[in-house]
Amino acid sequence: MNEITITIDGRSVQTQEGEYILNAARANGIFIPAICYLTRCSPTLACRICLVEADGKQVYACNAKAKEGMDITTTTPNILAERRAIMEVYDVNHPLECGVCDQSGECELQNYTLEVGVDSQTYSIKDTHKPAQDWGLIHYDPALCIMCERCITVCKDMIGDAALSTVARGSEAIEAEFKESMPKDAYAMWNKLNKSLIAPNGGDRLDCTNCGECTSVCPVGALVSSDYQYTSNAWEHTQIPATCAHCSAGCQLSYDIKHTSITDPEKKIYRVKNEWNYVSLCGAGRYGYDFENRDVVKNAAAFDAAVAAFKKADTIAFTSTITNEEALILQRLKAKFGYRLVNNEAVALKNFLSSYSAISGKSLYGGDLKQVHESDFVVSIGSALKTDNPNARFAMNNALSMNKGAGLYFHPINDPVIADMSKNVTQFNHAPMMEEAALYLMLDLFGDKATMPSSITEYLATFHSTKTITVEETVDEKVTETVTKMVLNEESGVEEEVSEEVTKTIKKKVSKEVEVDENALFALLNAPSGFADTLTKYLAKKETFSLMVGPDLYTHPHSENCARLVALIEKYTPFSVTMIPNLSNTLGVAMICDLDGSRGNYTIGYNTAGDFTLSAMGGGDLDMPALNQQEGTLLSIDKRVNPTNAALGYGGYVLNDLANALGVNSKFTVDYTAQLPENRGFKAMAFDTLPNHFSNTGEEVRGYLLENIAVSVSGDENVTPFNADSAITDKVVYLANPVLQFSPFTAMSHQLKGSGGLYVSASAMESNGWNEGDMVNVKTARGEVRVSVITDGKIEGDISYLPTFDTAINSEALFDGYRFTCVSIQKV
Repeated sequence: MNEITITIDGRSVQTQEGEYILNAARANGIFIPAICYLTRCSPTLACRICLVEADGKQVYACNAKAKEGMDITTTTPNILAERRAIMEVYDVNHPLECGVCDQSGECELQNYTLEVGVDSQTYSIKDTHKPAQDWGLIHYDPALCIMCERCITVCKDMIGDAALSTVARGSEAIEAEFKESMPKDAYAMWNKLNKSLIAPNGGDRLDCTNCGECTSVCPVGALVSSDYQYTSNAWEHTQIPATCAHCSAGCQLSYDIKHTSITDPEKKIYRVKNEWNYVSLCGAGRYGYDFENRDVVKNAAAFDAAVAAFKKADTIAFTSTITNEEALILQRLKAKFGYRLVNNEAVALKNFLSSYSAISGKSLYGGDLKQVHESDFVVSIGSALKTDNPNARFAMNNALSMNKGAGLYFHPINDPVIADMSKNVTQFNHAPMMEEAALYLMLDLFGDKATMPSSITEYLATFHSTKTITVEETVDEKVTETVTKMVLNEESGVEEEVSEEVTKTIKKKVSKEVEVDENALFALLNAPSGFADTLTKYLAKKETFSLMVGPDLYTHPHSENCARLVALIEKYTPFSVTMIPNLSNTLGVAMICDLDGSRGNYTIGYNTAGDFTLSAMGGGDLDMPALNQQEGTLLSIDKRVNPTNAALGYGGYVLNDLANALGVNSKFTVDYTAQLPENRGFKAMAFDTLPNHFSNTGEEVRGYLLENIAVSVSGDENVTPFNADSAITDKVVYLANPVLQFSPFTAMSHQLKGSGGLYVSASAMESNGWNEGDMVNVKTARGEVRVSVITDGKIEGDISYLPTFDTAINSEALFDGYRFTCVSIQKV
């Protein structure tokens, strides 16, 4: 886009050509009221209060695009009259329950009523009874709903669930005289408000991934968290800026805290909020907030036992639900005592990055989720996108819905959530172990054959063959026929029959034989019929390409080859590449720690089992704080070092106390923030200097971006051919989690608390003759577990999965690294 200059209320401002006037004004600190518009979504024109005058013509600022030299006035007498009438209409019959409404104090209806100066009411109409509805995690009060449609818009454009729509309200019609007596925009808005309500597309049930983003964007108290309702007043909270602790998206959020009760002064998290104009949260981030290690005090005997265990140990095993500072402490302990540092998910990503770097010449991948948002062609390979990283799914959906984009999704499990995003997304439900074939297909379809290594182009050519097919097409054919008509004989005055030859063009269907290119990779990846033609349509006018790759590749038996193929895709195709780390700080651990592949003789386990266990989940040998009880930083998928703050207090020991006792000294854990390794891209910035907010333009002002360090390359760009016979065609089970679960920490939250089992699709449940809750034995080559069967309505097909969030199952023990394995399942 080109930068242009426009004038708003006599002030000259710069913006991008085609930007909405409303966004241009907001970016420059100029206020234009707007209730229905969401920054990253399509305009709905539901509220009409953003009226402005542009070059002498009234337009809606949320929908009108800026042009060079445009002169905009935000207030005129007519516009002020319209806004006043609109706000009066919004206030008609709106329940006067501000004293108990959960939105009171941060309600946009309150704010705009005061801003516009509504102090009397001109209009009235008979109201109807609209009973409140319980949608599980969400409570809807239609009496409070102002039909701004934000919830519908964000669900469709940002999240991809499209779970809400408008339905008839059942109110009496507005008296006809109002159409003549009131401003036209106010009348149109009132007419719509009076006719409609919000309802789930699934009937009485909200069929979605339960992100709760609709409650976040609701400007009034119509949509609220069922758990939060009537528990607190907004103005009583202290907001603690933080970073979500669950997946690698690193979403910015704030914990809203206050005292637990009149008699209990201990702080409690009441809810989570997000900057919804700039970042969306999944349900785990929104509802899985109370995972703290409660009621812990310092136990000197347990601490001394921990120090003794460290002196005895040769291994520290840990998960990636720790801060960068804690990771650096572990690395310092390794340097001092020679411990083996074992973290399975982080070492897999670290090795993958190392193999990728050997060709790319960079320590990190080049893309991020912002680039995915801004793309118009997105591909995902090796990730169960909606559960591995929901924000990656949101980014893909936004690219499809807002950028008129298209996409390809490669994964063995059929995902209806992905299918429902857009008609312009194709799923390849390939067999496990065929991920390499998907990467080769990317090189084949999009690679620059003139610059790619000849060994690769020659190998790709082996998948192509020419075959002759018969096609039917419509052709124009000229035919001559005899036409007889009556012509008046001027001499006799009598009509006579006259015949003449007439040539005309007709459409005719003919069959012919044509030679076409047959790509064997399509069949190997289970491409839908006619995919070649579909892809041609997808690619029309596409300019910006993004590839996301996920954890299935990092643990793949041929992960090194997969990584090299990813690097080649980034180098020889138009795609930017984004890698999806597993947990909250898998990337940070991979960048900071020198990791080992196996344990030694005696292991300290940090949030994982060990001979001596440090645990933020309770039940270990020494308690540790959870991430909502710590200050520190986390490294996100976007390669941003984000700060997080302690929402709740903690009375026990921390890892830094143990390090000090072992001679690795620092007063505070966050003293290590400025010591994070600069040779791996970190900056020497003190924790208290790190920002954590968004600007009015939507710029992410959080922490800092990790530097992408240049690394040496060997010049060897050879990759290994894949073996199609390695495809797993037997019954398999997948190692993954259901929506809203990531780790034992999400399972600790009271709103998400639950036990795992074998998750199967509804069709698999029926075909196997199982019922919800039946017990089955799940057996792989590495062991067997007995679990209950659970229906997952968000998957299709025969592949089931076992979760990692429920430690009682110990699912990882059944897998040999790779996330798929052959399985037999027997009902007990």
